[in-house]
Amino acid sequence: MNVHVIEAGFPVNSDAEFAAVRDIAESTDTTVCGLARVVEKDVEAALDSGVEMVHVFASTSDVQLEDSMHATREEVVERSVEAVERVNEAGATVMFSPMDATRTDTDYLVEVVEAVSEAGVDWINIPDTCGVGTPTRFAELTSLVCSHTDAQVDVHTHDDFGLASANALSGYEAGAAQAQVSVNGIGERAGNAALEEVVMGVESLYGVDTGIDTTRITELARLVEEKSGMPIPANKPVVGENAFSHESGIHAAGVIENAATFEPGVMTPEMVGAERQLVLGKHTGTHSVRERLQEVGYDPTDEQVRAVTRKVKDHGAEKQRVDDETLVRFAEEVGVGSKRATEGRV
Repeated sequence: MNVHVIEAGFPVNSDAEFAAVRDIAESTDTTVCGLARVVEKDVEAALDSGVEMVHVFASTSDVQLEDSMHATREEVVERSVEAVERVNEAGATVMFSPMDATRTDTDYLVEVVEAVSEAGVDWINIPDTCGVGTPTRFAELTSLVCSHTDAQVDVHTHDDFGLASANALSGYEAGAAQAQVSVNGIGERAGNAALEEVVMGVESLYGVDTGIDTTRITELARLVEEKSGMPIPANKPVVGENAFSHESGIHAAGVIENAATFEPGVMTPEMVGAERQLVLGKHTGTHSVRERLQEVGYDPTDEQVRAVTRKVKDHGAEKQRVDDETLVRFAEEVGVGSKRATEGRV
């Protein structure tokens, strides 16, 4: 699909993960990245796996320094600089993350960013590790980091408050060149910024050509759904079953006339490899019923359409959607003639 970087895993984690990262690095021309703490064995494992980029990270918020990393601020700066220098020495691209940046003391965050920048870091990642950022505040933080480094800036956002994709976009607005995303938003706790939401936001709302093949987004989402065992909610933006479905009579009638009336317009189902659906239920109008009857081979009169629509609404009121089999039964009950039956008549 032409994504720019694949962060394949954490090589030091286990022999199996090391092998997986190594295999991915050997199997694609896309830049592959390995994750590493600012610990020598982590960095060496990442380099040994053959990745082109190593993403090193260290906690910088006081709560994580004290109760997770068990290190002082000074120790973290020193270890971060050493890790960046080692990756540089090995000739790989290096990214550094001040983990929990959105809960980090601002002066200390700047100190860390400047230190790794002087050490030659290629990328600074800004992680909203606990998902507490809001678009305005995250943009301000991104702008601050950009003003204290010559490295390119990347953002990593979590969805604890449903703001991951919005924060990723606000990071772009404030000067970030890259966002870390996951298919279907899968990630720790409530997940990360979703690839499909961020890519289509950048493409459709900002008019930026990402180079990504968006027509395979739905295909990819379904593949990840199958392999991960994590079902996609029907109302999931872009790739959910309902993303391009219309039941309301007003909406459906408008969409039949011009899809842009009740869809974004700048994002069509075709752009993401999906299909538009007219769903029949209690809110359905005659336009949708006529359209669906014609799709399954009927040629109804106006009165027959109204009669079938009444049956559809009644059925939908019982919290049931109307599938094609049920629609055919309703059509036969009303006495709708099929196109096939009337072909050739004078």
